[in-house]
Amino acid sequence: MKVYTYSEARQNLASVLEEARRDGAVRISRRDGQQFLLTPEVRAGSPLDVPGIELNLTVDEIVDFVREGRRGFGEA
Repeated sequence: MKVYTYSEARQNLASVLEEARRDGAVRISRRDGQQFLLTPEVRAGSPLDVPGIELNLTVDEIVDFVREGRRGFGEA
């Protein structure tokens, strides 16, 4: 893991962030001995992101299914 001084990190922030993204983390060290670990945030996927399936249906077939479902919904 690469270690940067505070000044180096500040002067080269874009490349430091890119390195953290690419390598997983970088460490930034201050003169007083404090150290900070810079890591990229892991994005959680949306629960609505689901893989699609290929049904090989035409637009007309889909519209017919929707209309059929609406007709059946009103009947009890």
